[in-house]
Amino acid sequence: MPPTTHLPARTLSVSGLALRRGERLLFDDVGFTVEPGEILLLRGPNGAGKTSLIKCLAGFLRADEGSVVVSGQGEEERWQEDVHFLGHLSAVKARLKVGENLGIWAAVNGGGGSVEAALERVGLGALFNLDAGYLSAGQTRRLALARLLVSPRPIWLLDEPTSALDKAGDRLVGELIDGHLASGGLAVAATHLELQIADTGRIRMLELGA
Repeated sequence: MPPTTHLPARTLSVSGLALRRGERLLFDDVGFTVEPGEILLLRGPNGAGKTSLIKCLAGFLRADEGSVVVSGQGEEERWQEDVHFLGHLSAVKARLKVGENLGIWAAVNGGGGSVEAALERVGLGALFNLDAGYLSAGQTRRLALARLLVSPRPIWLLDEPTSALDKAGDRLVGELIDGHLASGGLAVAATHLELQIADTGRIRMLELGA
């Protein structure tokens, strides 16, 4: 699917990042730069700090050392407005309808994307008026993915984006990332699986816990 939106150019630069949990050092002296149109894949064994690093980038955890800088944003203190964080858990409200879940997200986060179009893109268009509690695990994950589309932002931070998805869902994630990168966005993804990204030249790798 060709990109329909050209995103503002942002560059994500990380330098000397370190994080401890009690006496345990999760990672130390992590540094990288991700340019528009690139995705950085975080790899490593369980406990290597992949999810914690993603949360540091999103601002949910404070690193013990180092810096995270987003260039291209006029007001650096507001750079997190350029970020979408997709966690391992989909965080869908079961008592709300599918369309309501996404509509509330769009109202809070802005961006002007169409709720209906986003649901169609992730294969949930026919379930707009279904209570989200009736969705399967894979459908719930697709609903979470629709948030990336309804409020476009240039930086995607993805923690196990293919969690609970079948092979068709895996392909969908790859297609969404392809479209995001082609639109000038960037992404960082923590994953233990291969993502089905068409243009492998856009992929960079970082091994944690090596």
